[in-house]
Amino acid sequence: MIQRFSTLCFTFVLTCSLTVAADADPRKPAAIQTQEVPAVSADIVAKLSQYQNTRTAAFRGWAPSGNGMLISTRFGNAAQLHLVTQPGGRREQLTFFDEPVTGRFIPGVSDGALLLSVDSGGNENAQLWLLDRQRFQKQLLSDGKSRHLVQAWRRDGSAVVVSNNRRNGKDMDLYRVDPRQPDSLELLMEVNGQTWEADDWSADGKWLLLRRYVSINESYAALFDVEKKERTDLPLPIEGKAAIGQLAFAPGGRAVYLTTDTGSEFLRLARVELATREWSWVSDGLNWDVDELTVHRDTGTVAFLINDDGMSRLFLWNPATGQRRSEFRLPLGVVSGLEFSPNGTSLGFTLARPDAPAEAYSLRFSDGELTRWTFSEIGGLDPASFVAPTRIQFKSFDERRVPAYLYKPRVATAAGEKLPVLISIHGGPESQYRPIFSAATQFYVNELGIAVLHPNVRGSAGYGKTYLQLDNAEKREDSVKDIGGLLDWIQQQPELDASRVAVIGGSYGGYMVLATLTNFGDRIKAGIDVVGIANFISFLEKTAPYRVDLRRAEYGDERKPEMRAVFERIAPLHNTDKIKSELLVIHGRNDPRVPFFEAEQIAAKVRAGRRSVWTVFADNEGHGFAKKENADYQRAVEAMFLKKHLGLK
Repeated sequence: MIQRFSTLCFTFVLTCSLTVAADADPRKPAAIQTQEVPAVSADIVAKLSQYQNTRTAAFRGWAPSGNGMLISTRFGNAAQLHLVTQPGGRREQLTFFDEPVTGRFIPGVSDGALLLSVDSGGNENAQLWLLDRQRFQKQLLSDGKSRHLVQAWRRDGSAVVVSNNRRNGKDMDLYRVDPRQPDSLELLMEVNGQTWEADDWSADGKWLLLRRYVSINESYAALFDVEKKERTDLPLPIEGKAAIGQLAFAPGGRAVYLTTDTGSEFLRLARVELATREWSWVSDGLNWDVDELTVHRDTGTVAFLINDDGMSRLFLWNPATGQRRSEFRLPLGVVSGLEFSPNGTSLGFTLARPDAPAEAYSLRFSDGELTRWTFSEIGGLDPASFVAPTRIQFKSFDERRVPAYLYKPRVATAAGEKLPVLISIHGGPESQYRPIFSAATQFYVNELGIAVLHPNVRGSAGYGKTYLQLDNAEKREDSVKDIGGLLDWIQQQPELDASRVAVIGGSYGGYMVLATLTNFGDRIKAGIDVVGIANFISFLEKTAPYRVDLRRAEYGDERKPEMRAVFERIAPLHNTDKIKSELLVIHGRNDPRVPFFEAEQIAAKVRAGRRSVWTVFADNEGHGFAKKENADYQRAVEAMFLKKHLGLK
C-alpha cells in the first residue's frame, strides 16, 4: 500500500507540473488536455497547414428530382450535408450543427426534407432530426438520450425502421416511425440480447428483410411481416455457420438478393426466389468479396462491387438476360455508397483514390461516361506530388504470406541514406486497409520523408473467411507475430532503415501498437496508440452494453476462465515492463467503444515504471477525433513525436 501510494503521489506531481507546461501551447484546443507534450513548433505548423486544409466529399444520395446530389464535406469544424445541383456546381450547405451530421433525403417526396442523425461529442448516441427545408425548421424526433440507427425506408417515405436502446440501454429494438410524426413510434420487434438490422423494405410495404448479426463469420437472414410482426427464417442452401453481408428485395418482392460466404471463401452475390427457395449465383467466378450491392426499384438491374485485393471493381447484372457487365473503366480506388439515379440511367457513388481525395461521382450506363461532381480543395498542394502505394507481401512466422501496401517518398534519398518507416495498423480487427487518400500519409511521406507501410495482418477482411478467422480468441497474438514478420521484411530492404521504425494504430490497431511494443520493443523506436485497447478484460467489462456480446464473439469471452487466462497473459497493461519504446496515447473521453479508461490505465502504468508517455485527451470526442481543430492538433503532435523519435531533420 505504501509503495502504491508513493507511485500515485509521484504520478500526480508529475501530471500537475507537465499539464501546466502543456497548457501554455496557444495552438492546443480548449477541449484537449495533454501531459508531457511540448508546444507545437512553428515549422510543424508550416509544413502541416496545407495538408490539414485538404477536403474530401462523400456522396450521400440523389436529390428527389434526380437533378442534384447530397454530399458530405467539411468547411468548418465538423462535416455537414450540402446540395450540389450540377457537376462542379457550388456546394449549398444544408445543415449547421456543431457536430458531424449524417442523413439523407426522405425518399418518395418532392419537398426536399431530410432525416438527420447527430450525436454529441462522439458519444455515438445519435439523435434523429427532421430538416424541413420548406419551413426552414429542424425538429428533434428522438428522445435526446438513447442510441438511434436509421435502417430500412418504406419506398414512399411514409415510414422508416429505426433501432434504439431506449427500453433497457442495451438492446437495439426495431421500431417503425413516420419521420414527420415523432409520436408515431411503434415497436416492431424486441431483439432480446441479439443484434438485428432491417436491410430493406418491400415495395408493397408488407415485408422487411432482416439480418441477425452474431459475428463477422456468422449471420442469419429472415423475412418479417410488418403488420403481423412475425419473423420467418430464410435458410441458406448449405448447413453450417456463414456470413451474410447485405440483403435487398427485387422489384415486386418475389425474390431477394444477398451476399453470403456459404460454401465459399468469399462473399458471393445470390438471388433467391422466395416462392421456391431456389438459389442462383450472380457473381460466380469472381473470387473476391462482393462488398456492396444496390437494386434499381423499377428495372431490377443490380449493381455490385467486388473488393479485389483492396481495389473496387463495378459490375451490373441484368436479371432479364442473366448477363453481367463489367467493362466500366474506373480509376483505381475504393468505391462506396452506390445508388441508382431516380431515372435508372446512372449510378452515384463516392470514389476514394490513393493519390487524390475522395469525391462524388456518377456513372452513365449507356456509354460508361464517368462524371466528377465535386472538386474539393487540396490546400494549395500540387496534386502531382501525391503518392500512390505499391502492393507487397511478406512472410510471417508460419510462412504465410501477408499482404501490405507501401508508400514511399517521390524524392530519392541521398546516396547511402535509408528511409525511416512508419507501420500503420488498421482497427477492427475484422477490417481491412484499403488504399484511399490520407492527408496524414501524404504528409509523412512527402514532408517528413517517411516510408509508410499498411499491413493487412491475419484476421483482416477481404482475403477469405479462413484468413479472417486466423486471429480469433486464443490465436490473438498470431496477428502480432505478423508484425514481427514485417519487421524482418523491412530489415531485408536496402532502402528502408530497420533501426528507425515507428508504429501507429487506432482502436484494435491501438492494441496492436501496444502489443508490438511489448513483443518487439527492441526493434521499435516509438508507438502511437489511438483509442486503443490495453487490456481485453477491462475493455469487455466497460464497453457500451450494446457492444459487449458482439466483441466477445470476436475476441473471446472474458467470463470463461481459460479465455480470461489468455487475456491476462497477452494484455499490454500487464507487460509494460517490456515497453522500451517511446509512447504517445490519444483518446476521447466520450468513447463508447473502447472506454477512455484504457488510455488512462496504460499511460499511468508506463509512467509508474518511470518511462515518459505523451498523452492527448479530448473532452468533446469519442472513438477518434472528428472535429477539425482537435484532429489538426492530434496530427501536429503525432508529427512532432515522430520527428523527434525517428531522428528526422
